[in-house]
Amino acid sequence: MPQQAWSDKRERQYQHIKDSTKKRGASEDRAEEIAARTVNKNRAQSGESKTASKSSLNDKSPQKRGGQRSHKGPGGPTKDQLYNEAKKRNIKGRSSMTKKELQSALGR
Repeated sequence: MPQQAWSDKRERQYQHIKDSTKKRGASEDRAEEIAARTVNKNRAQSGESKTASKSSLNDKSPQKRGGQRSHKGPGGPTKDQLYNEAKKRNIKGRSSMTKKELQSALGR
């Protein structure tokens, strides 16, 4: 487990997610990443972390989402996720773009 100030409950949650992800065929590193991201998002939503992104607080919890946006299904990333990626790439006019326009501008 990464060095963080997690409670015993979060540690158990991390191990459970990591183990189940590995059983589904993910590598050790990928399983650790998925488990850490899930636990950190849950901590942010429950007010346990000092800082949290806007998307972590306003989005569905990973358990309720159930892999809807795992980039393998028809839903794909949300408009907010696309916008943040466009912001990182410094794409002009991103604030007035629709989800489809953002996808196109990002080459998806």
